[in-house]
Amino acid sequence: MAPKQLPAVLLAACATLLALAAPLLAGDPDMLQDFCVADYKSLVGPLRLNGFPCKRPENVTADDFFSAALAFPGNTGNPVGSMVTAANVEKLPGLNTLGVSMSRVDYAPWGVNPPHTHPRATEIIYVLEGSLDVGFVTTAGKLFARTVCKGELFVFPRGLVHYQKNNGGARPPPSRPSTASFRARSPSP
Repeated sequence: MAPKQLPAVLLAACATLLALAAPLLAGDPDMLQDFCVADYKSLVGPLRLNGFPCKRPENVTADDFFSAALAFPGNTGNPVGSMVTAANVEKLPGLNTLGVSMSRVDYAPWGVNPPHTHPRATEIIYVLEGSLDVGFVTTAGKLFARTVCKGELFVFPRGLVHYQKNNGGARPPPSRPSTASFRARSPSP
């Protein structure tokens, strides 16, 4: 191989290696441990990853992975007629660093979960009772809306403005619950 061709060959080899390595960096990093249960008592710990410090593994119990936060209806006696109850790391310490959360939304007759967004989370809603009118608006201004009934799902893409409304009916029940799951540490903006 001529000395003038060597730099071109090396450059091509380096470019090929970089192109092959780029997709390997595109995913979420692997967790460093099986879990990181939130240690509420210590805001400085031996290991802190994207959330609360980790409780020492020998102090973790099954109760750290359990919560009854969504077991009871929320109070819908407010101006919008809905109540969002979150099951996040503050109520379920085992969620710390896992990148998911869940909420229960209860609706009064004709209650609404007003238009809102989750800049860092995709939301999926599952209707437990009755039906809801739901929708989201794209960045191009297009509305995607439909009625979702008991046992059905609807997904709201990350960062898009969306809403839910109890469409009532002739004799709506006192409250209609749904659950919403999020792929993010916290659905809050």
